Amino acid sequence: MKSKFYLTAAAVLYAAVIGSAYADKSAESDARAIADAKIGMAQAVTAAEQNVGGKAVHAEYERHKGQWTFDVKVVKDNKVMKVKVDPTSGKVISAVEDKDDHDAKDDKKDKAD
Repeated sequence: MKSKFYLTAAAVLYAAVIGSAYADKSAESDARAIADAKIGMAQAVTAAEQNVGGKAVHAEYERHKGQWTFDVKVVKDNKVMKVKVDPTSGKVISAVEDKDDHDAKDDKKDKAD
């Protein structure tokens, strides 16, 4: 019985160590990627807001299909737009309505209550 306990404890400890090592590696990769960006988050948000003509509510630096981009959510006229900004040039790559965003609908319901 004790051997099963120790074996289980060892497996959990091993998984925790491997998981944290992976998380550290991922954080290092993110840190290196953002260091290579020519513009900062504030500039990306400004570019996205100006492109859509709204207010940013969320921004992050993510990798999509091997390319790093600033992803900014901008709200205008009760629509949420997903805006991708190039981290090298600061230009908007794309701006599309985020039809999956349920927060805007929830916000309307909250105002009614």
